[in-house]
Amino acid sequence: MTPFAIAGVQMYVNALQPNVEGMLQRLDVLMNVYPWTQMVMFSELAAFGPLTKHALPLHNEHIERFQAAAARHHIWLIPGSMYQKTEDGRILNTSVVINPAGEIIKTYSKMFPFMPYEVGVSPGTEFCIFDIPDVGRFGLSICYDVWFPETTRQLTSQGVEVLLLPILTGTADRDAEIAIARATAAQFQCYVFGVNGLGSGGNGRSVVVDPTSTVIHSSAGQEDMFPIELDLDHVRRQRAAGMRGLGQVLKSFRDRPVDFSIYDRNSGTDAYLHTLGPLEKQQQGSRAELQIDQRDVVLGSAEAEAVGFGAPAPKGVAAISGIDLPGAGLSGKTITG
Repeated sequence: MTPFAIAGVQMYVNALQPNVEGMLQRLDVLMNVYPWTQMVMFSELAAFGPLTKHALPLHNEHIERFQAAAARHHIWLIPGSMYQKTEDGRILNTSVVINPAGEIIKTYSKMFPFMPYEVGVSPGTEFCIFDIPDVGRFGLSICYDVWFPETTRQLTSQGVEVLLLPILTGTADRDAEIAIARATAAQFQCYVFGVNGLGSGGNGRSVVVDPTSTVIHSSAGQEDMFPIELDLDHVRRQRAAGMRGLGQVLKSFRDRPVDFSIYDRNSGTDAYLHTLGPLEKQQQGSRAELQIDQRDVVLGSAEAEAVGFGAPAPKGVAAISGIDLPGAGLSGKTITG
């Protein structure tokens, strides 16, 4: 067994004033109650909230306070992320990894800003992988990055066993993200340790998933400090013998008989993607989030035509899934099932 104790801090985040003092107070409380904790992670943009106007240079007095706290408690510390203003004027969503000596050993900038909402934020281009001696290999992504399995593929193909994932999600797609966390753990046979915030920092529901896709911790919608002892030998067993003794997905990918032309930008395989239009917010009058099931639309109605289910059907003909079926008496009836 190779145990390692990571604590997530799901806390209220204020968008209009710094949260650094509150983060440090919670860290002190956590380490007093759970002194066996070896790493602590906060949520995405926890320190200063989600407004880019609060962007700072990466090296600042607040980061120095986090470095001092990591050294004082002798822990690995990931203080969420913050908007970083670079010397050339770009804004990045950047996280740091601080070791128990208080040294910044890695920085990581989010590769997939949540567009078209995280406007004005530039993507990072470098992956973040670091080793903890006698424990294992860790990788860091930020929130929306995990929606793109290529990012986790890059990390786990280099041996990452624990995916650390600071999150800021306060929207209706949190259910989908939790499903993605479980799928990621199964696909890549790794731990996924996701910490969301509250208030301006998200709607909570932080989650920790083991390499068999089992949720081993799930927060609710209130503040939560959750130290979880991970066993990295569990990852190694799953990768060697298969998830629950079944699929050995990393080996199967390694031994794949095919390369994927979609990743060659000059192949033309992604031509369809270029027909989808610009990456922009939906506006009033668009058909975003229509919750209409084709099976429950009255055939031949104005509603059927409005949502793109075809022109109203002639009397006596039911148009189902693009196929015209003779059906006297079906016009104007609801088809379900």
